[in-house]
Amino acid sequence: MKEYTYSEARQRLAELLDLAQREGAVRIRRRDGSVFMISQIADMHAPLDVPGVDLRMTRNEILDVIRDGRKFT
Repeated sequence: MKEYTYSEARQRLAELLDLAQREGAVRIRRRDGSVFMISQIADMHAPLDVPGVDLRMTRNEILDVIRDGRKFT
């Protein structure tokens, strides 16, 4: 993992972001010794955000199947 000073990071921010995307992370060290890490965050999707399924059924046909299934419970 590459490490840059704060001053270098300010001057080369776009380059550091590209490097973090390629290599996973980049560290930045301040003059006081504190260290920070820049890394790309994966796209986060909602767990229920799934593509639809084309059942080729009408709304009423789907409701009939649900009702029939409930008769046996």
